Amino acid sequence: MTEIRNQLQQAFIHPAEWSWTKNGAHQGRVQHWVHTIEKWEKSIEQIDAVILGLPLSRSSISVSGASEYPLAFRKGWKGFSTYNIDESIDLAPLNVVDLGDVAMHGTDIVESQKRIQQAMEAVLQAFPSAITINIGGDHSVTASAVRGLKAVTDNETIGIFQFDTHLDLRDPAENGPSNGTPIRQLIEAGVVKGNHVYNIGLHGYFNSPDLIHYAKKHSVNMITLNKARQQGIVQTVRRALASLQQQVDRIYVTVDMDVLDVSFAPGVPASTPGGMFTHELFAALLEVGKHDEFKHIDFVCLDPLKDESASPTVKAGIYSFLQVLSGVIITRNQINGT
Repeated sequence: MTEIRNQLQQAFIHPAEWSWTKNGAHQGRVQHWVHTIEKWEKSIEQIDAVILGLPLSRSSISVSGASEYPLAFRKGWKGFSTYNIDESIDLAPLNVVDLGDVAMHGTDIVESQKRIQQAMEAVLQAFPSAITINIGGDHSVTASAVRGLKAVTDNETIGIFQFDTHLDLRDPAENGPSNGTPIRQLIEAGVVKGNHVYNIGLHGYFNSPDLIHYAKKHSVNMITLNKARQQGIVQTVRRALASLQQQVDRIYVTVDMDVLDVSFAPGVPASTPGGMFTHELFAALLEVGKHDEFKHIDFVCLDPLKDESASPTVKAGIYSFLQVLSGVIITRNQINGT
């Protein structure tokens, strides 16, 4: 493990600013259940999922403190149990390891994004069988992470499964490598094809006609929230994942927390009315976790500095993370016949 830790450090991955003191058995508390890479002494093969913080938000079009979310995410674990009473399952058998955060450059956004790509490459090489869970950061981090994924799996076709209010197809020539351009960056670089992008959650008056035109030109699969509700959120996710799986070798899931209605998620930079309810997103992510090809996910654009005093958005983000892992263990139990 010493060699692995050194490789991660060389890829700009440093221990998290915040970690919980472990006092014996975790006793069903998330803050004592998640391991840190510094304390992990078992084999790499026993790790089911790894967490990586991507604290970058200087690249946000709107003012954003999303770089503070990895810290708030970890601190917020204290309020959660590993037991999911809705599904009657315990997440405790999963080995989840927190790798820490990618160290950002103080002023250079492009350099920071290069570091994220390099870090993603290192993580994939070090933990090839583990689920990767990236905690942003604004949505620009997705483009960097997917580029890292492509570098390691160059012979594979990558698809994007996106929960978002926005298309994120703004022109990089005008907006730079910002949180408004990650999907277009990947399409124009040939990392993904437009028809291998599925966006669920689009609604209202938040995407301009030129972006709709670009999406149609490149055959991006736009599934509005209204349509998903009519067909059933879970059924929509299930069908879309099945369709995408037939077209690609690997799926990267990205969850922009602004897909949630502003009343449920006040702590996002681009909050809007008319978005998803939390229970809809939670149900969708449970379905994502159940998918047998699920391997990669990020949670982005959550600004704890804008959140309300009870931290509803931070808590929704943690709940979303746990829902995905609930889906993973449900499928594992079904395979094992337990």
